[in-house]
Parts: sequence; structure tokens; C-alpha cells
Amino acid sequence: MSKSLIQFIIEEQRHIPNASGDFTGLLSDVISACKQIAHDVNKGALIGVLGSAGSENVQGETQKKLDIITNEVFIKANEWSGHLAAMASEEMDDIYPIPAQYPRGKYLITFDPLDGSSNIDVNISVGTIFSILRCPEGVTNPTAADFMQPGTKQVCAGYALYGPNTMMVITTGHGVNGFTLDRDVGDFFLTHPNMTIPEDTAEFAINMSNQRYWEKPVQRYVEECVKGKDGGREKNFNMRWVASMVAEVHRILTRGGIFMYPFDTKDPTKPGKLRLMYEANPMSFIVEQAGGASSTGRERIMEVKPTGLHQRVPVILGSKNEVERVVGYHKGA
Repeated sequence: MSKSLIQFIIEEQRHIPNASGDFTGLLSDVISACKQIAHDVNKGALIGVLGSAGSENVQGETQKKLDIITNEVFIKANEWSGHLAAMASEEMDDIYPIPAQYPRGKYLITFDPLDGSSNIDVNISVGTIFSILRCPEGVTNPTAADFMQPGTKQVCAGYALYGPNTMMVITTGHGVNGFTLDRDVGDFFLTHPNMTIPEDTAEFAINMSNQRYWEKPVQRYVEECVKGKDGGREKNFNMRWVASMVAEVHRILTRGGIFMYPFDTKDPTKPGKLRLMYEANPMSFIVEQAGGASSTGRERIMEVKPTGLHQRVPVILGSKNEVERVVGYHKGA
């Protein structure tokens, strides 16, 4: 049988001087949370957890019952073991300090407990996204300011995909590997080693209903894709749009493509739709480690200095040559 996820991480950590095992322990807690979330998502209507919770999160988005449930699952699985100093979630206004009765560790974690939850009622794949940072040296009571680290500082990023199979895809800065949950055994096993994104693609993903609000560089790029061979490109393109970032990125990791949620003028007060800390940074780390690229259109996402827990940014990521083309258009090329 192939390696389990924990075995894989333990073997990887052996190459790191003075590795204490804390990181492996933390990842084990994250895995436990994702297995519980997979169970809850799978049961769905059978246990009455679908539909709206009648509340909004800090971004003003309607929360689903499962948003609240999965957020609680993730917290409870990670608060007690002494690996974390604090957590931050897309579903909470402020950071979540580790309760006083539990030991505090040297890591911080940010997470989106149920990405794509607007699709949950129609049985489309959803997921959990997480990013692990080091708590600044000497800090025992972290504040939101301690989370304001650029994506280049990430120790690990990953996502769990709850679809026909439950998968976990992670990077610790040494490539990207995918693991599939064997429900009979109750463990994740390596099924997709060294995932890489082709540099070229003929597939793009974007919400075309926002076309009239896009800036000219994105208008130009999408128009070329739609026209295909008749518009100067050497190939015809397919368009995909799932409206679940985990599903979009997983498709790109599997077969290439470009995903775009660019800046638009629909709501000029919002610099983008996707959250830097919970979505853009972890997914950018994964995509770059798989040989792809990720940009706001004007700068590398992982070099953006966060200014707030719920900061939004434009996102253009995927196959390197296509991302660079869009970036070039933003630069006036």
C-alpha cells in the first residue's frame, strides 16, 4: 500500500535539522478535522445541516449551517494539543486565541472551513483550505498583527476536497502531493505524487457574468480565449466555472488551466473577491510549488503584505504561460 499522509510528512521532516514533531502533530490534528468535515458534508441532508443558518459572516455573506458547523469542528480539533498559538478563520471576525486551559505552541493557522459552501445545497464539490505560519519569536499571546505575514512565510498550505473521493493536497515548500481518503481504513494515502501544472493550457475559468465590470487587460485576454484560433491564438479554448475555488484549483493541478477572479468595478470598494489569508495565499503556495504562477495581475500574490485578517485581492493563477500573458497585458504589453 502507498504511504499514508502522516508517514509521508514524518519522512519529509527527517530531513529538517532539529525537527521537534510539533508540525507533524499539528498536521495530524488538521487531518482529523478534515475527516470529520468530510463526514458531515457527506451526511448533509440526512442529518439536517444543509441550508442557510440565517446569519452573516464578517464579509456580509450569508452563512450556511455547515459553515458554522465546520468552523467549530476545525477549532475543536486544533485548539487542545499545544501546537498552535492562535487561529484565524474566514468565518470569524477576529482571531481565535488558544483557550487558557490548553498549552500554546509555535504555529498559527488560517483556514476557510468550507470553501464553496454556496454550492453545498446542490451537491457540488466543496473543500477546506488552510495555511500554517510560524508565530513570531517570543510572542505568547498573538494578536491579529502577528498574522500579517506575506504568503512567502507559509510553512505549509493545503486543502481537502470533498467530492466523489475525499482528497487532501498539501505542500511544505517541496513540491505538491495529493492523498486520497480510504474510508474503510480511515486514513489518507498518497495517490498523486509530485503534482505539476502544465505551463500551457487551453482551458480558462472565470465568472463571465461579470465581464462588463472587468478591466481592459482581462477583457482582452478573455476575448482572445473566446475567439480562439479565429482571434490570433493558436488554439481553441474551453471555459469552466464551478464557483468553488478548491474544485477549480484541483482541476488545474490535475490537468492545467487558468483560474481568474480579477478586480472588477462591480463594487469599487472591494479590491477583489477572494480573501488573501484564507484562499489566495495558500492556493498560490500550492500552485507555485506545482510549477504554476499566481498574481493579482500586478504583483505576485505571495508577496502582498497583509493589512487585515479579511483583506481581499484579485486572483489570477494556474498555468504559467497563461498567467504571464494576463500579467503582461496589465503591464501594457
